[in-house]
Amino acid sequence: MQPTNGDQNHSIKEGMALVPAPDAPLFAEVDMGADSSALTVRATVVQASTVFYDTPATLDKAERLLAEAAAYGSQLVVFPEAFIGGYPRGSNFGAAVGNRTPKGREEFRKYHASAINVPGPEVDRLAAMAGKYKLYLVMGVIERDGYTLYCTILFFDSQGHYLGKHRKLMPTATERIVWGFGDGSTIPVIDTPIGKIGGAICWENRMPLLRTAMYGKGVEIYCAPTADARGTWQATMKHIALEGGCFVLSANQFCRRKDYPSPPEYIFSGIEEELTPDSVVCAGGSVIISPLGTVLAGPNYDGEALISADLGMPLFSRFCSLYVFVHQSLTCSGKWGLHRFAEFPATLNIFNIKGIFQLRTIMDDRQNTLGWKVAPKTWGRICILKENDAILGLIICPLISLLVVWSRLICINIHSAINVGCEK
Repeated sequence: MQPTNGDQNHSIKEGMALVPAPDAPLFAEVDMGADSSALTVRATVVQASTVFYDTPATLDKAERLLAEAAAYGSQLVVFPEAFIGGYPRGSNFGAAVGNRTPKGREEFRKYHASAINVPGPEVDRLAAMAGKYKLYLVMGVIERDGYTLYCTILFFDSQGHYLGKHRKLMPTATERIVWGFGDGSTIPVIDTPIGKIGGAICWENRMPLLRTAMYGKGVEIYCAPTADARGTWQATMKHIALEGGCFVLSANQFCRRKDYPSPPEYIFSGIEEELTPDSVVCAGGSVIISPLGTVLAGPNYDGEALISADLGMPLFSRFCSLYVFVHQSLTCSGKWGLHRFAEFPATLNIFNIKGIFQLRTIMDDRQNTLGWKVAPKTWGRICILKENDAILGLIICPLISLLVVWSRLICINIHSAINVGCEK
């Protein structure tokens, strides 16, 4: 795939077909200057609005956008939070403490009707789209489970299979009026040929333990559908990319007042009088960020857009885990004892390529060659390349292990490089 020069942000013009014509593509491809010898994944984040209260029309729009992304080689497409079903921006659903208005009840009825069952016919259609265009799909939806709604993201592979879902754990502020709470049963990180994909929605990205759970599962492509268009969101996304050592793909809607039903059917509480049909009510800011915190594409605040970048997966871009038990104290005799062991997670960036294997060493409760016991089931796990490059991995692993064994207290933080600090 040889990209041509073009903008990173592909704007969707009003009145233009979303699927490029054969003789005149609507958007040029993105030239990210990628090394052709490196494994790359072309990713696209969609910045577009829902067709509010019209789920079939929103699905049609999603397919047009997927067709366009596929036309210039996207392998992974991420849609915004609540793209299917809609983000009810500005609505209070007529709710106050101890009171609901009839209009608010009717508004919730229509919103509930726009949500989708998982599994269900809309999920089947989304799976078919992913298979048709041969790409991985991460889609923000409003999920209906009985009378409860959840803000959810769905994952699909390029063969047209539904892979799983994540329900937003903690809806933000007044979102809790209409959305239920997720739980730990839907925090998947899915291993795919293009990398380990996971996701968190909007402000739950500011929950440290949720992020830690995803890092612990080895997330490499971190999808962050959102409804936050403020500048501070960019800082959050860069921090996660650096903290997790992963690519971050954040997709947000770009919406004007006219993208929602007109008043009095739909009211933006407190600001309706200030808005015109062309007033921007969500400015987007979709962005793609590298594991080093570098912005690869976006943020875009100009309008609906498809924002794409090549995610380079060269040497040291797959993040693997090495766990060691480190002895913390010496016995009175000055010899190594077995009083205390501590587990230190270390992230070692080795390689990323299709077809990796694991080298796992299990050290049982037995005497080692130095004459001291190793904690039961102490183990190291290293992911390395097949064939020739495996040799380098086999050299690196023992060197790190020796460092760990002979240190009295070692804190390891390996993140694109190896930094070892000792504390007394």
